[in-house]
Parts: sequence; C-alpha cells; structure tokens
Amino acid sequence: MGLTKFLLALYIIGLTLTHVSLAGNDQKDFVNGHNAVRAKVGVPPLKWNNTLAAYARKYANTRIAKCELEHSNGPYGECIAEGFEELKAADAVKLWASEKPYYDHKSNKCVHGECRHYTQLVWRDTKRIGCATVKCHNGWMFVTCNYDPPGNYEGERPY
Repeated sequence: MGLTKFLLALYIIGLTLTHVSLAGNDQKDFVNGHNAVRAKVGVPPLKWNNTLAAYARKYANTRIAKCELEHSNGPYGECIAEGFEELKAADAVKLWASEKPYYDHKSNKCVHGECRHYTQLVWRDTKRIGCATVKCHNGWMFVTCNYDPPGNYEGERPY
C-alpha cells in the first residue's frame, strides 16, 4: 500500500508541476493578449472557441517530435511560434504583434519584413480564436493559434 501512495503522490506532483509550467498559456492569456493588440486598431475583440482550440492542440501535438515551424495548411487562419524552454501566450502574441512596423496600411503591404502574423492577429472579420502550446522533445515550445473566419485575403485590408 505504501508504494501505491508514493506513486499516487508522484503523479499528483507531476500534474501540479505540469500545470505550473504551462501557467501563462491558458485561454484567457491568449484572448487578452490578442484583444489588447486588436483594441489599438479599433477592431472587435475575439472570443475563445473550443473547436479551434482542439484543432490547434491536435496540430501542435504533431510538432512535438521536431518542433518545426510549419503551418498546418488547414481551413483556419494561423499564427505559429517557437521558443526555447518557455514561451508563454503573451510572448507569442507580442512576437506576432511586433511585426506591426512592417505593415504599411496605406499600401496594404508588408514592407521591409514579415507582417502577415500581425495582420492575421488584427483581421477585423475574425471573431474566434483557439490556441495550443506544447513542449517539444528538444526542449523548445511550439505555440499555434487558429482564427475563424481566417484573414489575410489578397487585396483586403485587415482593418
């Protein structure tokens, strides 16, 4: 009976540590981060969607072995990021939002750098978001957020 209690205690500690290591990556963190950036350009806030989150989780789980930055090419808009050891929701959103200086609203083009993660983040018609974070075998974190309706349509402005 002692060994069973010990293993149960170890299991509970493991769950607790997993929860702590993923702190800062719950749906509220993703939604609040996105909505803060969206508010700066006057587009409506996003709401969490469990279907999108399940899609993101399923895809993120396929990245665990190698943590490669590849898009899922699925039916939703998507932003992906990776970072060593710990990459919180706020960090990923900040990374995508940091592309704003490369978006020229007047010409509606990316100039001097990548901006399409930023434009997806602030796409005015997007209403729902779902995200997932996984720790890869190489110690890196992989983050993916999916958006519905998707954005980044050629010739259309994000806001």
